[in-house]
This record gives sequence, C-alpha cells and structure tokens, in this order.
Amino acid sequence: MRALRTYGVDSPSSLLGLAAGALIMAVVTVIAFANGWWLAWVLLVGVLYSVASVSSFAHTTLRGKFRVWAEELGRLGLRGDERVLDLGCGRGAVLVQAAKRVPRGRVTGIDLWLSRDQSGNAEDVTRRNLKAENVADRVELVTGDMRSLPFEDDHFDLIVSSLAIHNIPDPQGRLRAIREAYRVLAPGGRMAIADFRHTGDYAAVLRELGAEEVTVRDLGSRFWYGGPWSGTRMLTARKPA
Repeated sequence: MRALRTYGVDSPSSLLGLAAGALIMAVVTVIAFANGWWLAWVLLVGVLYSVASVSSFAHTTLRGKFRVWAEELGRLGLRGDERVLDLGCGRGAVLVQAAKRVPRGRVTGIDLWLSRDQSGNAEDVTRRNLKAENVADRVELVTGDMRSLPFEDDHFDLIVSSLAIHNIPDPQGRLRAIREAYRVLAPGGRMAIADFRHTGDYAAVLRELGAEEVTVRDLGSRFWYGGPWSGTRMLTARKPA
C-alpha cells in the first residue's frame, strides 16, 4: 500500500503488540476448540475483539487519518499564502496536505525524527516525500524540540500537529510545547492539534494564555488507534488579533 511505503506506521511497536496478541490468542483458541474446552467460545470472542483492534489501528494509520486531516484543513478556509508550522511532522502526512493548500505560502516541519514514534521516521525520507508530492519548494524541515521552538514570536498563521505532543513523556514538557506553539503563533492565527491524550490539558493552558475559540472534539472512528478508548480528539484555538 502506497501510504505504508510513503508515510510509514504510527507507533509501530503498538501495532505489532496488538497483532502479536491477536495471533497468540488465535492459537490458544484453536487448541481450546481441539480439546473441547468450554472456554474456547470465550476465547473466540477475544480473538474477534483483538482482530477488530488491529484492523482499527491499521485503517487509521494507513487511510483514516489522511481523510480526516483533509477535512480538517478544508474547514480552515485557507487563503493559500499562510505560514504554517507542523509540530512533529514525521514523514510528512499532514505536512504535505498543508503545503498543497498554501501554494503561495510557506510550511515548516519540525521533528526529532524518532523511529519509535513512526516507522522509518527520518529527515531524508520526509524530503523524498516532499519532492514526490511536488511541494518541496515551499517546505522547510527543521530538526528541533517542540519544547524550545527555534522561531521568533508571532510568526506562523497556522500551527498543526498530529499525534506528536503526547510523545513528550512529562506533563511539564507537554505544556511547555503548547506554550511555545502559542508564542510563535501570529495574532489572529489558528491552531489545530490532533492527539489521543492530554487534549484537555492543552486546552486549559491555551485558555490561561488568552486563546479564543478553544474547542476539543472527537474525530470519530476513522481516527481510532485500536478502538474508542484510543480515539483521537481535535483541539482548535485562535490567538486574538
């Protein structure tokens, strides 16, 4: 599948763990049925549940998230000349979509390029993807930490992020990343941050900073990483003009 070759898999160890668990449970279930154990039917339910979780995760990382982000970017009504920052851009799934919507603008992607967060995550891979999608001329890639952004205040018209900020291990670090994002957001600029953890905390910090139109909403089953317990939420906000 092209999405897998181009953009990899989010949290590959998590998907591998789900798949391994489903396989082990399937083997145990076959053994249980072969021996006539009554528990086999209970195990069968577990197998079906595990397969559904694997399917949900795979669909999201290979197809669902692309469609959701296309809709979310479409909601913004971009003029086409905005300066956009993608926090934790990875191999460029959102970065590319944003760049295509700002043909007269400039897009910056920042990442630490950790493969545990996304399979094959590397700057040279992202550059190849940008070139293949014909947007390399208006995208800049930066190696850096979201907790200390190397950009001036009030610089970007739009800041996006997809399943990246939660990878910062400590609460203080995550909230520092949100504060940094708000610092570099231009007056009147907007933020669209998708994550499946801590979005309520992000929203609280933004309200403290004076952000307007702060909302958090569920993105539905196309953005489930295994099931509704790992559903993704979209945080949006605007910096006062």
